[in-house]
Amino acid sequence: MTDTAPRATFTRMDQSTKEDWDIIVGAVINHAHTQVYGNVMQQMETLRGDHGGFAVDRLTHCLQTAYLAEQDGKDDEYIVCALLHDIGDVLAPFNHPDIAAGILKPYVSEANHWMVQNHGTVQGYYYFHHLGMDRNKRDELKSHDYYEHCEEFCAKFDMPAFDPEMTAPPLSHYAPLLEAMFGPGGLASVDDVKGAVQK
Repeated sequence: MTDTAPRATFTRMDQSTKEDWDIIVGAVINHAHTQVYGNVMQQMETLRGDHGGFAVDRLTHCLQTAYLAEQDGKDDEYIVCALLHDIGDVLAPFNHPDIAAGILKPYVSEANHWMVQNHGTVQGYYYFHHLGMDRNKRDELKSHDYYEHCEEFCAKFDMPAFDPEMTAPPLSHYAPLLEAMFGPGGLASVDDVKGAVQK
């Protein structure tokens, strides 16, 4: 199949025009509306069966984290953040919070973005000392406005979500929340895209 969609004409970005960028932004919005939800679901599926030494696989951990947040009455955005917080585990095992934070940043509040981006350090309180690291490394973040928001996330939802006996809903249970965020209802306009880029 031949791609006949309009394309920009420049070969160097410093020669681009507004007309070129109208084409590109339109394509970006179309991609966001039609592809990102499916890509996120596909990436979540890569966590299935990957235990990484834990008692439950990475997908189960994410589902349990989201379920605990849901049971606690957290809103949809927070639940999506809980679900996706470890989506980067198999792509960037030494820096996974930045993967999730990068995916979520255009769609979520500053507080929830900061929570996801820093959960690795804050969660370290529960295990860094077993690795010869400083479990209180998170104290360096305590003066931040969103520290307590992140600490609560780790203590109530992320830290206890490694339980083979816990029953959590399947990924399909959260599909409507993911589709609402990453589908046409998410970044719906050029202004939304501008805001996301400049965040």
